[in-house]
Amino acid sequence: MLLYEDLTHEIYAAAIEVHKALGPGLLESTYEACLCHELHLRNVAFKRQLPLAVIYKDVKLDAGYVIDVLVDDRVILEIKSVEKLASIHEAQLMTYLKLSGLHLGLLMNFNTVLMKDGIKRIVH
Repeated sequence: MLLYEDLTHEIYAAAIEVHKALGPGLLESTYEACLCHELHLRNVAFKRQLPLAVIYKDVKLDAGYVIDVLVDDRVILEIKSVEKLASIHEAQLMTYLKLSGLHLGLLMNFNTVLMKDGIKRIVH
């Protein structure tokens, strides 16, 4: 099992590789598919489009939430392709972390000139 630092390094490198090959301006689903392929090539475990239940008053409810990518059962990736990340995007990822019981998420906006500028680390 990779340390968090090594794992996030692999995720960043994979995202940069995808962005370098495709550039900005495509659909989120395209970046997600390509990022998952790149993670696979790097032998990094992931799950894609993972349903996320809401526990409300001790009842587990399917409210339609889906984690874009869960890497190594520890890091949530929220994939975006927007002009600019908004505070609601951060809030969404923070809520996913809270609901899942996980502590680390990466908000990844592929619609940037440099991918490193499109990644925001969120810790819960």
